[in-house]
Amino acid sequence: MEQTLKTDIRTISLVALAHGLSHFFQIATAVVFPLIKDDLEVSYVALGATVALFYSVSGIFQTVAGFAVDRYGARRVLFCGLALSVTGALLAGLAQNYGTLVAAALLGGLGNSVFHPCDFSILNARVGKQRLAHAFSWHGIAGFLGYAAAPAYAIAMVSAADWRAALLGAAAIGALVIVVLAACRDNIHAAPAEQHSEDGRSSVLADARILASVPVLMCFGYFILVSVGFIAITTFGVATMIALYGASASLAAAALTAYLLGAAAGIFSGGFVAARTSRHDLVAASGMAISAGMVFVLGAAWLPAASLPLLFAATGFAGGITGPSRDLIVRATTPPGSTGKIYGFVYSGLDVGSMLTPVYFGWLLDRGMAAAVFFTVVVSTALTITTVLQLPRFQPQPR
Repeated sequence: MEQTLKTDIRTISLVALAHGLSHFFQIATAVVFPLIKDDLEVSYVALGATVALFYSVSGIFQTVAGFAVDRYGARRVLFCGLALSVTGALLAGLAQNYGTLVAAALLGGLGNSVFHPCDFSILNARVGKQRLAHAFSWHGIAGFLGYAAAPAYAIAMVSAADWRAALLGAAAIGALVIVVLAACRDNIHAAPAEQHSEDGRSSVLADARILASVPVLMCFGYFILVSVGFIAITTFGVATMIALYGASASLAAAALTAYLLGAAAGIFSGGFVAARTSRHDLVAASGMAISAGMVFVLGAAWLPAASLPLLFAATGFAGGITGPSRDLIVRATTPPGSTGKIYGFVYSGLDVGSMLTPVYFGWLLDRGMAAAVFFTVVVSTALTITTVLQLPRFQPQPR
């Protein structure tokens, strides 16, 4: 038992490290958008378009990555994604024009597409069932810590050098993570899960039926709606707070960090909640309802700018506590041998929502409609409740 616990801890730690890096890369460039905007003389709409491209590519290829994981194994696909993510960050740091930023977003999106199907395939294959809720919790925590590290890191690097140094340093951090994972590669090995038919046709039809099933599509829709809030806050949150509250860049960055740390604390708590309840849908619905209420207060701007870190921390905690329950909801929809493709498909909803909204949020900010950014998040967050409350009607018995 002790050896199993140690092995599980190693696997969870390594997968969490990779996941944290993916989230770090997702917003490391966005945090320095105000500086890139001035240096390269591009608009927020144009910068938002690079974010949309990143998530478009990630969304399109995430399901493809899930099929590759089931067929070829998660570890091999994970290292390919890591290499692409590091290359994207390197290219962004070297950018001298908008076209290079577009290319960096393309490579970064390809790299980002592999993490969810790889991570969850490894965790489901290697971690004991009794520790899965906590494994999912630490996986989510690492993602938000990666988000939280990005603004703090970028602000520090910009203060010491410039935005290019910040992005080149991010690429160096990613290369170091690859070295660590390569040294511990035995702990993240998961055998390919897919069983092939002789002609492949029945397998294709079965896969299509699984992905088109009602619970899988509802999970997909849930992640589309969740992504709207993530993009608004993590990508345009700093600019929105500056415009709506007249906050300083340092205060706005502190509020964003508080949100991400609050989310990490919520996910940690959510792991214990998820391990002690079978009504994961009610946990998710309650957390999202509280989160929507907090964002409404932010959009209404009833409180002074000094309260932003506290408000954002509470918002992040309420949303974060839903994370482990959400991942267990997805697991309940997943037939054996389909982990990669199911997680790849439903989590691509994050990318679909992320590709649809950045230009819209950039358009709002360019026209001085900062409050509308937060109110859009309120609506999308409230709508997530309509999906998770319906899922128990369609799910099979827990496994």
